[in-house]
Amino acid sequence: MPHPESVHLGYTADELASSPYARFYQPDMAPLPAHVREAIAVGLQTVELLPPLASAPQLQSPGYWPVENGVTISPDGAFRIFVRTDMPGVTPAMWDWWFAWHGSQAQRYKLWHPRAHLHAAWADGRSDLNYYVGRTSQVVEYVGNQRLNLAIRFVSPASLGLDEARLKREGEVAICARGSMAGTPMETGWLIHHVRPVPGGSEMRSRFWLAGSNIRPRGMPGAAGALLGRVAAKFAPLTDNMAMELLVHCAQEMNHLAAILPELYTTFGPEKKS
Repeated sequence: MPHPESVHLGYTADELASSPYARFYQPDMAPLPAHVREAIAVGLQTVELLPPLASAPQLQSPGYWPVENGVTISPDGAFRIFVRTDMPGVTPAMWDWWFAWHGSQAQRYKLWHPRAHLHAAWADGRSDLNYYVGRTSQVVEYVGNQRLNLAIRFVSPASLGLDEARLKREGEVAICARGSMAGTPMETGWLIHHVRPVPGGSEMRSRFWLAGSNIRPRGMPGAAGALLGRVAAKFAPLTDNMAMELLVHCAQEMNHLAAILPELYTTFGPEKKS
């Protein structure tokens, strides 16, 4: 990670004057969609309405889950956080490109959430590759008022039971990853951003399964890993408030980027050179 003094929120005056991305940097963010505000007002919901990680392949079925926006806690102390984002004029391919592109520079990452994102870099030290699966993005961001150093290890959709041939056939994209606090051996959660085309654009159905039984030592999937994960979970509990803050963060960043993503893709996408 860079020296802490070099990590800052927003664009400096020099960056605004010289960055090729400056015209896409928009610090004013739109209000939360009504369906997200409703989910916040409802609070924690019935656990049976927000399916577990094992249900991930059902994202490819038509229709919706009982709850598309909300938070619950399961008996093992794990949180399930779901958010839907409507994205007029956006294609799933744009998001697939974005996840490979944004992690190479902090200035790109900040476009996504100008009030919370500070830094991004690939753990392998390589930039501007056209893929992200099998790579780890190291990011610094705020969730609520908590500053976090995170490692996002992208995995294949098939590793979570999704049918990749069907995704391609339907023109859908599923961004899947394992998350952890950077520099620690414990992986603490899973995420999926499932993007499917709808009339006029796309919709993203984001799913986070965090803490509780989702905590495991990296590279230790068996019974020993589960035991160590249970011990670690007792020392790193997630609170209701933190889960709601992640719901808000996800809704803010996905809606904000969706508004500028088509033009970003046209300007810097696969047919262009950065």
